[in-house]
Amino acid sequence: MEEDTLIQISNRIKEKRREKNITVQELATRANVSKGLISQIENSRTIPSLMVLIDIISALEIDLNDFFKDIRAKNESRPILLKRKSEYECFEKENAIGFHYQRIFTKSVTPSTVDIILLQLEPGAERPLVETEAFEYKYVITGDVEYQFNDEKVVLNEGDSVLFDGRIPHTPKNLGTQTALMLVVYFFEEK
Repeated sequence: MEEDTLIQISNRIKEKRREKNITVQELATRANVSKGLISQIENSRTIPSLMVLIDIISALEIDLNDFFKDIRAKNESRPILLKRKSEYECFEKENAIGFHYQRIFTKSVTPSTVDIILLQLEPGAERPLVETEAFEYKYVITGDVEYQFNDEKVVLNEGDSVLFDGRIPHTPKNLGTQTALMLVVYFFEEK
């Protein structure tokens, strides 16, 4: 399955869960899986088996055809992909307070998928170290951000950038008193 399709499925699960005002724990209980697994699936950090995916969709009380409607495969792409600022999709990842993500663009580029995101990082924003199955590129548009990689810390100022293997545990911290803005690009490799 293509990474961009997986991201669409992850986003659809989260969207439908929220529309129905179901917590992650409630969905996990209904689907007979762990809360952590639902969180990982919604944040595109793991791929569910077909049976688990069907159980989750059933737990959301959604018809399979309705769930997969409008999810496009790589070969259904259009020659020009235009996305207006007003169309950027807001989403959350992990248990992160003060992190505001906006997905700008996701496209499968053989043999990988590129996911481009704007991250607004509020002063005092925090989360534990995380790992991503992708290479990550971060560009600081405004603000000063400290990245922690295990025991190493790197300070990025406005205009600085970093590229790293997301499988290294990492997390950013806003060093300023204003919201920092970052361009984030994930490069998911084909497996």
